[in-house]
Amino acid sequence: MLAVPALRLTLDSAALIANYRWLAKRSGTACGAAVKADGYGLGARDVSMRLGAAGCRDFFVASWDEAERLGNLPDGASVSVFHGVREADLAIAGGISARPVLNSPSHVERWRRHFPEKPCDVMVDTGMNRLGLTPREARSGLLDGLEIDTLMSHLACADEPAHPMNEAQRTRFAELCALLPARRYSLANSAAICAGSTYSFDLTRPGLSLYGGVQRAEAEGHIQPVARIEAEILQVRKIGPGETIGYGATFTAPHDLRIAILNIGYADGYLRAFAGNGTAYAGDTACPVRGRISMDLIAVDISAVDAGEGDWLAIDYHLPSAAAATGLSQYELLTGLGSRYQRRWI
Repeated sequence: MLAVPALRLTLDSAALIANYRWLAKRSGTACGAAVKADGYGLGARDVSMRLGAAGCRDFFVASWDEAERLGNLPDGASVSVFHGVREADLAIAGGISARPVLNSPSHVERWRRHFPEKPCDVMVDTGMNRLGLTPREARSGLLDGLEIDTLMSHLACADEPAHPMNEAQRTRFAELCALLPARRYSLANSAAICAGSTYSFDLTRPGLSLYGGVQRAEAEGHIQPVARIEAEILQVRKIGPGETIGYGATFTAPHDLRIAILNIGYADGYLRAFAGNGTAYAGDTACPVRGRISMDLIAVDISAVDAGEGDWLAIDYHLPSAAAATGLSQYELLTGLGSRYQRRWI
C-alpha cells in the first residue's frame, strides 16, 4: 500500500484545453505546445495527451530524454528537441521520430553526416544571443540540402509590448524566411501570440500561458489557472502575544493567535519569497502565512476560521499575483513544484 501525501496538486484539464484553444485562435495559424521541463512541472505526458486530444500536433521539449519519455503521441503529432543534437544523442535520435532543432554549425554537420535523409528544424538567433545560428551562418550555404521542417527564432522581450527588440527581431526573421527554404516558419511564444498575428508566421509555440501564466494584458480574462495546490493541517497551536514563529523568529504575535502548521515548504516549490506574502484559504477566508518558509512546513494564521488538524487549506498560487508578490517569475513558480504531491487531473 502506498502512503498518501498530505499535499495535493489538482490539475484542470478543461482549463488547459481552454487556454490552448484561446491561444490557437489568437495565433490564427497552427498552434503547438512547449512541454519541456516535464510540461512546466505539471507532467509532460499527461499534458501532451490532453492537448493532442484537443488538436495539438506540434510538441516542443528541451532534450532527447524528454522526447523519449513522451512516448507515443496522437497520429500526425511531431516532437522537436530545442537543444539540438550532441554526439551523445545520436543513438536516441536515430531510434525515435523526434526532430532536432539545429543550433550551431557542429549540430548541422553532425546531423548531415549521420542522418542526411531525415528532416530537422533549425533555430536562427535574431537578437537573443542564446541558442541558434547567426544570420550570417544561416545565409552562408551551411543549410543547403537539408530538409528543414521548421525554421524558428525566439523573441527576447515579447512580454514587454513597447520594447523595440520585438519588431527588430520580427523583421530580421522575416528577411531570413524569404531566403531560407523550410516547410514552416515559427517565431511566437505565449507572449508573442498576444502581440498579434504578424508574429505568428506558420506555427506558434506557446508554453507558460497553456498552464495559467499571464504575461501581457491581452491574455487577462482569457487564460485560466490550471494548477491548484492544497496542503493538510498537521497541527494547530495557540500562541500568545510576544511569541515568535519559525526560523529566525521573524514574526512576533501581536495578540493571541491560532496557527496551523501545513505540510508544504520550499522543497515543494513554495519558496522563501512567500514569507510575509503568502496566503492560504479556508473556503473564502484568507489565512496569511506567518514567519519563514521551512523546507517542509509553513505556519498560517487560522484565527478567523474554524479549521483543525486533518483539514485541507488551498494555497494561493495564482501565477501572476504570486509572481508580483514574491518577485519570482511565473516560470519559476510552475517548474519548481516538487515531486511530493498527490497529483490528480479533473
